[in-house]
Amino acid sequence: MNVVNEVGRRTMMRRAAVFRLLTAAGLAVSAAACSSAPGSAPDTFSVWDPYPQFAGDSEWVRTIEACGAQAGIKIQRQAYDTTDLTNKVLLAAQQRTAPQVLVVDNPVVSTLAEAGVLRSNSDVGLDASASSPNLVAAGTLNGKTYGTPIGANTLALYYNKAVLSAAGVDPASVKDWASLDAALAKVKAAGKKGITFSAIGTEEGTFQFLPWFWGAGAALTDLSSAQAVSALTLWKSWLDQGHAPNSVIGNTQTTSWQEFATGEYAFAENGTWQLQNAKKAGFEYGVIAIPGRTGGTAPAPTGGEFVTVPVQDDKGTESKAAQIATCLTGPDRVLATDTALTYVSAVPSVQEQQVTALPELKVWVEAVRNAKGRTGDNLGTRYPRISQPLWGAVQAALTGAKTPDAALKDAQAAAASAK
Repeated sequence: MNVVNEVGRRTMMRRAAVFRLLTAAGLAVSAAACSSAPGSAPDTFSVWDPYPQFAGDSEWVRTIEACGAQAGIKIQRQAYDTTDLTNKVLLAAQQRTAPQVLVVDNPVVSTLAEAGVLRSNSDVGLDASASSPNLVAAGTLNGKTYGTPIGANTLALYYNKAVLSAAGVDPASVKDWASLDAALAKVKAAGKKGITFSAIGTEEGTFQFLPWFWGAGAALTDLSSAQAVSALTLWKSWLDQGHAPNSVIGNTQTTSWQEFATGEYAFAENGTWQLQNAKKAGFEYGVIAIPGRTGGTAPAPTGGEFVTVPVQDDKGTESKAAQIATCLTGPDRVLATDTALTYVSAVPSVQEQQVTALPELKVWVEAVRNAKGRTGDNLGTRYPRISQPLWGAVQAALTGAKTPDAALKDAQAAAASAK
């Protein structure tokens, strides 16, 4: 999605809607998702995307049309809100009117693939090899990849230069959890506020917790591991010591950013989508990667879309659709699109072009290179049944209802028993 501060809040709503539709329709969709009669390839291809903010004269639309012309196809583009797009694709697949090319939020790819809505890359000749493997993983299910990432965004730590300077903290000294804790203690001693983030009891809270969870070495297949407990204990300690406000329990990424924008906080965990807001904040800021427990850059979850090929009756149509998808994500065309979306490119060579043009993106490129898809590790549609207990555990621990250890043990039991 293009406005990723809504990725957390809406992902579970999208998934729930998807599952309701699948259940109501009694599908797998199988190979019935087509929009042309067998043996006939249409002259006009439908391309659906989740970017209603881009008008017909935008760089994005010009790029789609150029890729269609290159394949000898006229493009009919339709844009929908992200939630509406997923629902409409599922219904279109049932009615045999699916678009030839679909641009869809990366956590939804595995759901659509499992439902039989999408063709795998190997089936249609779509090549995702130019994209970073860690980003491609979000579209991989049972050994097959569906689509190619068009770009990505993720999380890092914004910091207020004046607050850190007054506290005698060099942001370059923050290399791991211990050095971050030390920095927060100095900020508090200097009379300022430490760090704000989103721990709300929705997918958005899980999204923000995952860098610390993964940065501790934890895995989503074992929510109660010692590594997972250490991550939740870290967050709880920040509230107990006054390094983070109690408001994080209800913060979205938007309200968390609003706290940081007051100029009183040293750090805020947030994403690339806040770069323009950061420039308007009225104070000097910087960005550092979220540190892993013992150092290095913690893996953060990825936001962003995949360009995919829905199932058609005609193999020639699918092949042409794959050509258009390859064009849209190719290194020679994707830079303008990623720039418009405030995305870091999925293509390493294009990432370098972005950093050359805008050096402040270097931190974000590094974060994306270390990022992970939430549905990766072959979790696919199991992810929502893991994420919900996880955000519940975070809420229980931060409110003091349970210890981090007990909260995560309960979460693991719930995830293991969920159907």
